[in-house]
Amino acid sequence: MYVTCLDMEGVLVPEIWIAFAEESGIPELKRTTRDEPDYDKLMQFRINILKEHGLTLKDIQNTIAKIAPLPGAKEFMDKLRAKCQTIILSDTFEEFAAPLMKKMGMPTIFCNSLEVDSNGFIVRHKMRCEKSKLTTVKALQSIGFETIASGDSFNDLGMIQASKAGFLFRTTDKIKADCPNIPAFTEFDELYEAICKVIDEK
Repeated sequence: MYVTCLDMEGVLVPEIWIAFAEESGIPELKRTTRDEPDYDKLMQFRINILKEHGLTLKDIQNTIAKIAPLPGAKEFMDKLRAKCQTIILSDTFEEFAAPLMKKMGMPTIFCNSLEVDSNGFIVRHKMRCEKSKLTTVKALQSIGFETIASGDSFNDLGMIQASKAGFLFRTTDKIKADCPNIPAFTEFDELYEAICKVIDEK
């Protein structure tokens, strides 16, 4: 049986931190995993900036409430979930993802969590496990599943390369240049057809 594992931000929904950077007027928060491969370093950078500007989790959640899935994303997910088991593997956080998953029809998501102090400030991020996307793909494979994976950032490459089939989606020119052997798509129909082709060839 196949399980398709998809990244969330940049693939199904807009980048949350970019949206919040624009809302808050803090351009430094536009830095994402497309720019910084070290996720712990990136998150500490973000937490420091939030503290410096006096911004809380609630401020970010207010921005998230205005975000809609990318055009065509929900329809793509609905079709894909009818075709095979599908899990969203994201380095985002439960506190960010919940309202977006409601707009997506409540697909399964494995993500991380945040520790927040009594004043609502984010004090640290708690990863579900080390290298969570790759670790999850390997765990699925260990219990008899074949995996197909797709994402757009550096932190997706591990699960993509470890899967039976993997695809880049709306990624950067640098990642495409660094990984010329991974097929890259920009449209949901293209990605859906590529996934279906792998499943139907079994």
